[in-house]
Amino acid sequence: MNITEHTDEEILAIANPMWDDLIKYSNKGDYGKFIRKFSYSMLLGLNEVEMGKQFAKSELTRNLSEERDHLGIIRRGEHVTVLYRQRSTKKEGEWLGRLVLGYENAEVKIFGASIF
Repeated sequence: MNITEHTDEEILAIANPMWDDLIKYSNKGDYGKFIRKFSYSMLLGLNEVEMGKQFAKSELTRNLSEERDHLGIIRRGEHVTVLYRQRSTKKEGEWLGRLVLGYENAEVKIFGASIF
């Protein structure tokens, strides 16, 4: 099945817990748990040293609010992009969170994740 065929409600039922886990493990600096739902192709493209530096030095990625607002879903090809409004517990303002999901070996995996 292609994830783009799911309803918005079905996608959010999958995406929201995955996003919540990314926020939780980013705040804890737990790299191993942070990447556990990443697709194989995503893992191949990661630079573990650079991610480790980000976890250690970034005030934003270590202080993300557990509260988030869903902004929308974009369907393209075999993936969906779920957009979130994300806040920090230490920095003023709002950030755009992006979570790209698709199927890999019959399981939903993360093909992209970012906050900017």
